Amino acid sequence: MQRLVGIERACLIGHLVAMAFGLAGLLLVMPHPEFLTHVPAGQTLFRWSMAGGGVVYILLGAIAVSIYAYRTLGLRAWLTFLVCSVGLSLTSELLGTSTGFPFGHYSYLSGLGYKINGLVPFTIPLSWYYLGLSSYLLARAGLETDKPTSGFLTIARGAAAVFLGALLLTSWDFVLDPAMSQTAMPFWYWHQPGAFFGMPYQNFVGWLGTGAVFMTVAVLLWGRNVAKPQAIQLNFPLTVYLGNFAFAMVMSLAFGFWIPVLLGILLGVIPAVLCWRQSYLLSEKSAAAEASIKPSVRVGVSAN
Repeated sequence: MQRLVGIERACLIGHLVAMAFGLAGLLLVMPHPEFLTHVPAGQTLFRWSMAGGGVVYILLGAIAVSIYAYRTLGLRAWLTFLVCSVGLSLTSELLGTSTGFPFGHYSYLSGLGYKINGLVPFTIPLSWYYLGLSSYLLARAGLETDKPTSGFLTIARGAAAVFLGALLLTSWDFVLDPAMSQTAMPFWYWHQPGAFFGMPYQNFVGWLGTGAVFMTVAVLLWGRNVAKPQAIQLNFPLTVYLGNFAFAMVMSLAFGFWIPVLLGILLGVIPAVLCWRQSYLLSEKSAAAEASIKPSVRVGVSAN
């Protein structure tokens, strides 16, 4: 297991470094190509970054999250979420790029790998998967309580966790989509640019709906016997979420898109951090309760 943890951390670090490398290429090198003259093998590194950087950072993120999910949730729960998120998000993306439903009319360009059916890069459903799982686990932890619930309250809390998880996922797109579709080297484009910084409002409904659907299906298939990650283990999904948000934020700010960033912080970053904090508070409360019980147990044993 320790070896898996080491691979997981290496992939997470590589994921974050690859995103930083991509930012440097898009925001520093493309506007100032003369910068490459001061970097050894600069031209080669830049060509590699533009041709495969997007694929690498998504693959590393998916691998890291997969190892984490296997360790904390178990094999069955990990594979269930993987199949549901990849399968249903790919279905939405294929519909979107061919019919305009549910996101609006758009097309992918190059830079994100082989296109399934000539329409959707294979890396896109992987990004739905690893950001979707990170978002859902944070939302689920943030809505946990130390009081037992049953019946309607349990169903309501489960539905709220799915909605919040889908909202965290959509909030990332608030920030990512304007920049990634309007850079000097865009990765997709809208056939009919919308009112929200080039995006149609329909896009957000599609994101929220797609995320909610695959999270709901996965959770229903999980049942009640899926392990819950401990508080300290939520550092991982929070790092994944914040790292990807930071990548999108820097891109958007570089192009002057302040409003999407502020919306993303309000509806994504702040709730994600609050969920993470809530999990820690519950963990500390549980540990304190256990510590207060143990002395009385020892006293009772001694008295006997």
